[in-house]
Amino acid sequence: MAGAAALTAFGPVRTATAAAPRRLRPPVSPTPLPPLDTEALRAAICDLAHPEATGAQLRVSGSAGRWYGTAGVADRASGRPIREHDAFRIGSITKVFVATVILQLAAEHRLVLDAPVQRHLPGLLPASFPAISVTQLLNHTSGLPDESGDGVPDLSTPEAVVRHRYDRWTPEQLVSQVSHGSMKFDPGSKQEYRGINYVLLALLIERLTGRRYGEAITDRILSPLGLRQTSLPGRDPRIHGPHVHGYLRMTDGRMVDITDYDQTSAWGEGEMISTIGDLERFQTALFSGMLLPRPILERMFTLPDGVRMVDGTPARFGAGLQTVTVNGITLWGKTGERYGYSSFMVATRDQQRRVVFTFNPTHRDATQSQMTLRVAEALTKG
Repeated sequence: MAGAAALTAFGPVRTATAAAPRRLRPPVSPTPLPPLDTEALRAAICDLAHPEATGAQLRVSGSAGRWYGTAGVADRASGRPIREHDAFRIGSITKVFVATVILQLAAEHRLVLDAPVQRHLPGLLPASFPAISVTQLLNHTSGLPDESGDGVPDLSTPEAVVRHRYDRWTPEQLVSQVSHGSMKFDPGSKQEYRGINYVLLALLIERLTGRRYGEAITDRILSPLGLRQTSLPGRDPRIHGPHVHGYLRMTDGRMVDITDYDQTSAWGEGEMISTIGDLERFQTALFSGMLLPRPILERMFTLPDGVRMVDGTPARFGAGLQTVTVNGITLWGKTGERYGYSSFMVATRDQQRRVVFTFNPTHRDATQSQMTLRVAEALTKG
């Protein structure tokens, strides 16, 4: 399942200990950022051996400098280089779109963020479960059980991933996987990144709007911003139009094109397709307050009060965004991954530096952090 655990995009996360929720505003006088080291950026994305990857694409924008670069190929069969309008799977960056629509509905007084989600989705979760608020789904403090049951596939080998690539799921089936056993912790007491939280939020969007959640995202975000290359594939396993292929290395050394993949297993939490330009436009609009009223937008940048991750580290997820501090520079945004694809979309609060990065690792494991650490270091070093 997608999003089963948070991808720590920049290695060890260094954030301030969670404090009481508060309004967070860009400083009146922005802290100067180091100039872009374009040679370091190019070196960071061009090393496609550590980890093994078939391609990479990076766009940096904002008042502190701009740069765009690619490495590798979009398609190993043809050798075609990557172009900036090529689409790719954005994985859990989908969650930012879902969170934005939920917060829009809250701004329209169509739901109360601190009310139980069970009020709107009666009977979906077991009656024995405690009340879980919409906010606790947004910031991953729900405490829902781990996925379990006979229907959960074992994807521990690349061969198994290929074998299950066309499995089809309904959101109700995904929710049923966490309906067994007891809660992992009391809602609101700890933080654990879980994709199922956003499956429930997507179902909530459908219940409140009477429309498919993808239609709500299209009408409220994609169409108004002109994000014509961003889509929700639903049951279509393909990426249409120019796109970057994803690959997976088998245990016997073969490389398999994993681009075609049924994304219903990532429904509501990781299924979207986009481009580097569309994500930059979305990020700019979101951080600029074009999509949400400022008081509601601040919830995205507010960490839960007195809460730590289940591993004891400081909380790092607000209502839809995550935060990381690298070389003293604090960034907000979201990471995402699907088989053959890994991405992040981050920016400083004042948008001096906006970053959209995507690459195509051939293994889905901890080695992916080598690439993201290099890029993060190149983006923030003085």
